[in-house]
Amino acid sequence: EPLKPKPMPFELPALPYAHHALEPHFDAMTMEIHHSKHHAAYVNNLNAALLGTPHEGKSLEELMAIVSTLPVAVRNNGGGHFNHSLFWTLLTPQAGTKPTASLEAAITEAFGNMDGFKEQFAKAAMSRFGSGWAWLCRTENGLKICSTANQDNPLMDTEKANCGGYPLLGLDVWEHSYYLKYQNRRADYVTAFWNVLNWELVSARYESGQ
Repeated sequence: EPLKPKPMPFELPALPYAHHALEPHFDAMTMEIHHSKHHAAYVNNLNAALLGTPHEGKSLEELMAIVSTLPVAVRNNGGGHFNHSLFWTLLTPQAGTKPTASLEAAITEAFGNMDGFKEQFAKAAMSRFGSGWAWLCRTENGLKICSTANQDNPLMDTEKANCGGYPLLGLDVWEHSYYLKYQNRRADYVTAFWNVLNWELVSARYESGQ
């Protein structure tokens, strides 16, 4: 019999911009440590947790869908890898990106207007006690904002009642994502996020109909 191809372990994705590209909103040192240390650790620990198990070779999405049955190391590190891989793509040094008309209409329907959305999203980010993420999701009933603890995300089968949707954007509110620049001022970090959010990517996720 031919040998089965060995499943490829997960890899740390490259940042799509330089560490300093998001200055002054997100500082270069935080970006470097966040990506090359924190995210890299999630990838390495996830690979170690999956090695030699029947789940080796599954995609992140497949793992998230059954995470309630998996060891906590897979939940924490798989979630960390998925969340950060998405997060880096959501950020851009390009100023002035805009949502498509259809996404803007959905935001208006759900939250009144863009300011209403930003206000409710900031509330979700600020009210997450300790570490976690704030999310905008597309659900069968329109757009929804929620937050998750630690490295959980809306794709996890543990989060269906809470978020239950397809994540369009997420904001990391762990202290490691902002403390060097903003210290305890999480609100300032959340405000800065809007200056580097890639609305074109968020729109593409919305339009994709996943």
